[in-house]
Amino acid sequence: MIRHALIFWITVTLAIFGFVIGVLTQPFFTLSKLILPLVLLAIIYYAYKRMGPGKYARSSSGSKVKVKPSQKTMSKVAGIRKTQATPGKRKSYPFQVIEGSKGKNDDQVPKYH
Repeated sequence: MIRHALIFWITVTLAIFGFVIGVLTQPFFTLSKLILPLVLLAIIYYAYKRMGPGKYARSSSGSKVKVKPSQKTMSKVAGIRKTQATPGKRKSYPFQVIEGSKGKNDDQVPKYH
């Protein structure tokens, strides 16, 4: 993490140093190279503020409309809740463990798994 931060700050320092040297040696050429990225950044910022990420997600009144579930839906939900087992009870599975005919030998059991 520290290594990545060090690389980042060295890169930022060199970029600033290169920009300052460029402005001091060829001011018009360096500033003309900045015009296009600044214009694009301004357009993106304007579009973001104008359209916004949640602009169309909100309703026109400003508050969300709550839909009341129907009586049929509520009866289904109540039926599902009643049929669910309580957490204290153990589920019964249709599987059964069948003991093998070879028998168990403690000598063949590996010491380390």
